[in-house]
Amino acid sequence: MVHSLLRTCLPLLSLSLLLSACASAGSVPETPSGAAAAGESAGPPSSAEPVKLLFYVNGPTLTNTEFRTLIAEPVKKRYPHITLERIEPPSGVTIEEVFTSGPIPDLSLIINPHPLLRLKAVEDLRPWIQKHQFDESRLKPVLYDHIKEFGKNGEIVAIPFNANQAILYYNKDIFDKFGVEYPPADKQLSLEELLELGKQLTRSDNGMDYIGYDPGGPLDLSRNVALPVIDSDSGAPLLSRNPEWTRLFQFAKTAYEVPGYIGPNNQYVYGRDAFMKDRKVALRVANLANMVGPLEELRQQGTEFNWDLAPIPNFSNKLGKAREAQVHSFVISNKSEHKEEAFLAVKEILTDEVQGLLSRNARVPAVINPELEEEFGRDIPVLKDKNVRSVFIGEQQKTHRIHEYEDQVSKWVTEATKDVAVGGIDINTALRKADENIARDVERLKKNE
Repeated sequence: MVHSLLRTCLPLLSLSLLLSACASAGSVPETPSGAAAAGESAGPPSSAEPVKLLFYVNGPTLTNTEFRTLIAEPVKKRYPHITLERIEPPSGVTIEEVFTSGPIPDLSLIINPHPLLRLKAVEDLRPWIQKHQFDESRLKPVLYDHIKEFGKNGEIVAIPFNANQAILYYNKDIFDKFGVEYPPADKQLSLEELLELGKQLTRSDNGMDYIGYDPGGPLDLSRNVALPVIDSDSGAPLLSRNPEWTRLFQFAKTAYEVPGYIGPNNQYVYGRDAFMKDRKVALRVANLANMVGPLEELRQQGTEFNWDLAPIPNFSNKLGKAREAQVHSFVISNKSEHKEEAFLAVKEILTDEVQGLLSRNARVPAVINPELEEEFGRDIPVLKDKNVRSVFIGEQQKTHRIHEYEDQVSKWVTEATKDVAVGGIDINTALRKADENIARDVERLKKNE
């Protein structure tokens, strides 16, 4: 009924008058003071008929256990008539295919809103924020300011769910095997120091080739210095024009050249499984969501090993800073028939109660409340006796403003990395080649708008 009335009123009234006129519809009762308390949800719609919201994840790691515990169950507890159902398309199905065929998700958890903005599938949340008196001042500016940059005309296209911070994971068994001292628990190492530490652990023993430090690649390292791939305004490629990219490639190349680092079949990036399943990588920097949930699931399957956490390293001139704050955010589809219920679900998840649940389950809250961070990781058995306080050492940086095509051209950074790591191509040549490919892609994408 609310949506029907909105369609009727919209051509005739300003937004402020519309909200006043629609108040009689009774969609959400006011608190006695006329405003919801900070961090609390307004009540459910008066006609609380059962509603199913289709929920989709694109980008973030979110296990099904985390989906139930942190999203579906808290919303169901607050709004018994709202059920969130996760849709999981087969591997290889793109976000574009999800939103152009089959049932369209009502609510999505994403990292970069640009793909959905290109599809014109994003609801502007400003009217819902105003109607339901959502207190934006509770959101951490380092997260919300980044989200605001996606609205070309002031639109709010998403609400942050959590900050996916990066941390240093290390395998204590490998350190013990080779008699090497662990990374410090309470201060950042420089990346240069980490590289030297990794060299001591890259060796073979009893048929196992151990990798001391897996740097990932320059694209990963770029988050330490908030570095864009293309100019945020013009879309011009930056790899061969910004000396920071040369420094990142040189650092990665030095890591790849450590004797014994390059594996069979020219493997030069090892990843999560090499750390937690094969247990051949001693030091790995990764986001919390990428590792903690999978490590806990591994523990539940009866597989554990001796590992710990240390503060995230950074370049020597950036110590005191962590990486860019990767923002996991909720987007509501403008094609949804249940936009209001979707927003109420988001508002509930942003309450202190549910954000505290996130913190206890090893996700850094999106809201400003230091007390919640004191509870970090308490509900995750695999984090028992781990150095979880190291998560909060180093100030998070705001993610650089992302050009709408950056996600579509970043593949050329990966290609340049391969050229340098195992292709025998010098850094300057690889960067120029990548920039040429990026420029062609940007031009093609502009023509297809």
